[in-house]
Amino acid sequence: MNIVDRLRGAPHPEAAPALISGDGVLSRGRLFEQVDAAAADLREAGGVAGAGAVPRVGLLSPSDATHLVLALAVLRAGGCVVPVPPELSPAERDELAKRVGLDVVVVAGRTRWRGAEASRLSRSVGGIDVDLVRFAANGVRAAGGGEPRFSEDDFASLDPAFVRFSSGTTGASKGVVLSHETIARRIAAANGGLGIGADDRVVWFLPMAHHFVSSILLFLQTGAAIVLAPSHLAADVLAIGREQAATITYAAPFHYALLAAEPSAARWPSLRRAFSTTAPLAVETARRFDARLGVPLTQVLGIIEVGLPLMNVERAREKPEAVGRPVPGFEIELRGEPGGGATPGEIGELYVRGPGLLDAYLSPWRRRDEIAPNGWFGTGDLARADGDGDLELVGRRGSVINVAGQKCFPEEIEAALLAHPAVGAARVHGEKHARVGAIPVAEVVPADPALPPTEASLLAHCRARLARFKVPADFRIVSHLATTPSGKVRRS
Repeated sequence: MNIVDRLRGAPHPEAAPALISGDGVLSRGRLFEQVDAAAADLREAGGVAGAGAVPRVGLLSPSDATHLVLALAVLRAGGCVVPVPPELSPAERDELAKRVGLDVVVVAGRTRWRGAEASRLSRSVGGIDVDLVRFAANGVRAAGGGEPRFSEDDFASLDPAFVRFSSGTTGASKGVVLSHETIARRIAAANGGLGIGADDRVVWFLPMAHHFVSSILLFLQTGAAIVLAPSHLAADVLAIGREQAATITYAAPFHYALLAAEPSAARWPSLRRAFSTTAPLAVETARRFDARLGVPLTQVLGIIEVGLPLMNVERAREKPEAVGRPVPGFEIELRGEPGGGATPGEIGELYVRGPGLLDAYLSPWRRRDEIAPNGWFGTGDLARADGDGDLELVGRRGSVINVAGQKCFPEEIEAALLAHPAVGAARVHGEKHARVGAIPVAEVVPADPALPPTEASLLAHCRARLARFKVPADFRIVSHLATTPSGKVRRS
């Protein structure tokens, strides 16, 4: 099966809006007409030809209708889409190309590919001007040992649709392979929790290079209209939300913090659900947003290897810090040391089993059965469940700081710091200490560089919110923090 055929066959009117932006309304019928035309043009120009049965096609594009059309066109033409985040440096793009063994990159918009290449063809595909950058004898497949470390036959046997790299916050990112069938299962499972339908209009903020399969494709499958936010400015978002009678937001805590702080009295009466993803949600942000717009923030746990297995649907207002419970079809286990179950209140590693698990890691090659024995995938997240069965994430395995035998997690200290009005971003790590083993140390980016927080105010703030052993022993004011391509704080 091809996921584009599944999306196109969904029983929604051709005239229904698929995407609404500053350029106007793109109907479902017109979207798929443009996808078919672009797919035909890509085939004719060799834009989906490669060394194997399923070419790997990089997509470097703005996060708008162009990305949507081109991604679907590559899939329709028989290629496997490999999103290339626009923020990557030339060296990082070359590394991605080598690890994946890209056959070609489709480049749209103002961005240009700068790196190893064998040929470049500029042309129109489906009415979109693109560069087709091809790698051959002098390109990434031969440069620096760039030949893929996997079998083309093994890769093709999966019926692959997407390869997307994990965040890599604590180590090397992994190429996650998702098949057409896996994507279909993932979409169906995710909407069992999201509950999005054809009458919904979803305001979209996030970069499509990082968020597409369990969101953008899901909206198309359900018939919901995608409303592109014109900017991240809260006033602009509120305006388009009211103008388009949008019912859903799907965004990061950063966006909700901006909306919560918007000073006008403007309301958003059509908004019924607000989903928060990509990063832990600060309780203060959730409370302020709810007070400002009258809608609780629902945390959604997204994992590229799994999909959207957990959502705080039932107790979003009462427990905004929780990621909730498994959506229908998913099971979870919290495994303590050494692999036993964690009782309520105890911390354990989160394992997940359910529909839509990844098909393989690309390089080095590992198939699903090897990655997730008996269907159980170890997320690396540490969590605890309360008496109601709601889960709260407390950190990542390997990031624990052991202070004189007491464990604390960088994420909980960072959450406390982010509640300080003068803190824009924070990262906490453990440093060795001769007497207690390790101590937490905080790096803080001021919200306003001209008005950095004082160490005394940070210390008092943390002491009011954290156990004494969790309070950072040192606060270091920095201008910025290194992040992964998806915007998460890099920890190594």
